[in-house]
Formats: sequence, C-alpha cells, structure tokens
Amino acid sequence: MAFSLKDVLSGDIRAAARLMRDLDDEIPAAHRALKRLYKHTGRAYIVGITGAPGSGKSTLVDVLAEFLRKQGKSVGIVCIDPTSPFTGGAILGDRIRMQKHALDEGVFIRSLATRGHLGGLSKSTIDIVNVMDAMGKDVILIETVGVGQDEVEIVKVAHTNLVVVVPGLGDDIQAIKAGILEIADLFVVNKSDREGADKTRRELETMVSMNDYKEGDWVPPVLSTVAPVGTGLPELLEGIDRHRRHIFRDENLGRYKAGKARVELLEILKKKLIEKAVDDLSRSNLLEPLLEEIARKRKDPYSIAEKVIDHSFAFHLMEGTRQERGKGKKR
Repeated sequence: MAFSLKDVLSGDIRAAARLMRDLDDEIPAAHRALKRLYKHTGRAYIVGITGAPGSGKSTLVDVLAEFLRKQGKSVGIVCIDPTSPFTGGAILGDRIRMQKHALDEGVFIRSLATRGHLGGLSKSTIDIVNVMDAMGKDVILIETVGVGQDEVEIVKVAHTNLVVVVPGLGDDIQAIKAGILEIADLFVVNKSDREGADKTRRELETMVSMNDYKEGDWVPPVLSTVAPVGTGLPELLEGIDRHRRHIFRDENLGRYKAGKARVELLEILKKKLIEKAVDDLSRSNLLEPLLEEIARKRKDPYSIAEKVIDHSFAFHLMEGTRQERGKGKKR
C-alpha cells in the first residue's frame, strides 16, 4: 500500500492524495482501505455548488473557502472538471482559479474528471468526499462540472445544495425550472451587480412561492452575491448554517441520515453490479456475441438485460445458438 491509513486519518495531504488517486483509478487496494476508513466519516458538512457554465461557481467556491478559513474551519474542495480528450484526466481550470489556497494546509483541492459520467459529478465523487471527511475536513465544497439542466446528482451527495444563477438569462429560469432549480436548498443570484439582478431574484422568489410547502418544510431563500469582492458571502454562509440546523433537528435527523445512507448504498451497488455483469459476460466470452446479436437486431437489449439480471443469460445465448445451428442444418 502506497499510503498509511494512520497518515490519512491524521490529515496528511500526501497520503490522502495518493489514496484519492488510486480510488479514481479504481485500484482494489484503495477500495479496501476505504472500507476501513468509512467508520471515521460523517463529521464533515458537505455543500454542493451547481449551476450553468459561466455563473461564477468556481469564484464563489474560492471565496467561500476563504471565508470559511477565516472562521477557523478546514476545507476540502472537489472540483468536477470536463474530461480531457487527450489524457482522459480532468481539465484543471477550476484548480488554476484557486491558486491562492495552494500554500494553505487547511485547504485541500482535488479535481476529478467526469469520464463520461452524467449528472455533473464523477463516479468517484462519493469516495473522494469520504476520504476528505476521514482526514478531518470540517466543510467539503463540491463544484459540479457545469453542464446545465441535468446536474442533479449533487443532491445525492451534499447536505446543502446551492444553485447559482446569473442575471441576463431572460426566460432561461423558466426553461430550466424542471431541472437543477428543483434541487436547490439555497438560490444564489451571483454577479448581482449586473443589470437585471433584481428581476432574476424576483423571478426566483415567485417560483419558490408557487411551490406547495408544508409546515416545517425548508423554503429555499434567494440570496445575492458578488463573489469576487465578497458581497453577500456572510449572508450566504448564514443561510447554509440555517439549513444545516434545519436538517439536523431531532425530528429530521434520523430520516435524513437514513436517506443519505440509502443513496450511498444504491450508488455503490449500481456501480458494482454493472461492473460485475460486464466482467462476467466478458470472462464467459458472451459479451461480444450478445452485442453482435443486438447489432443485427436478432435480439433486443431489454431482454438481454433482463437475462443478465436473473443470471440466465448463458442459457439464453446457448439456446439461441442451438436454434441458429438447427436452421443451418435444415438448409
């Protein structure tokens, strides 16, 4: 093992970075280490920041980290970046913008490539967040890749989700209403010194007011910021803290933790089951023949998937092969 679990738990940046790298590369030893680290997680507060490209998410994350450090909190930052078409790694645009934290041992920044994973996150995001949690980070900020309406995966990972909107989108707020706007715990009208900021804020407030909230439900506030100069950041941090107190109330906490545990388990199950199914098919030399059958429209992928799930795919393929041979003999 290229890292010590004791070093990771003590907050050693190099040990944590090596473990994160191996997790992203899906090294088996790293996953075994994560199993042992898991009991040390659950202390960090996780904030997701999502929104359309150009909304200023990276700058907002940068300034949030600065304000949190002034409060004496250690910060982990997970930046989900587009995937390089040449290396398959993350295009490190976000990390470049956060250079002022490079020498601060209280801030750990990790960039992850989406590698084709949809929903604004990387498939190893939860693993990386758990490592940062285990190494003692107080707050973990996750910035999604910025792909538009379908960045809703963040709601499965973060405690508090910020949806960042900028003035000048016109009718776009209504256009994306059914997408990322519905996952917001707080709305942030960033670049609020631009023309049209008040209009954007009123539209969001109207949209929130149209929802049917029950007594005791959290009603997302709409806050304004100008991230580069820190305008509105104290109010934003207070909003995040109010939401934290809301979800951690005694009457909410048990249900909330159970919901998060369910999401985490289901995400890991989906990943592991898919990997196992593909591996089983490949090792049994069934994958390519099945793909060929689907490509020639002799079989449909829905039926094949059902056969894979109920473990009868081998019999199904052999039966199909026998039928094909029988036809050949008749000819």
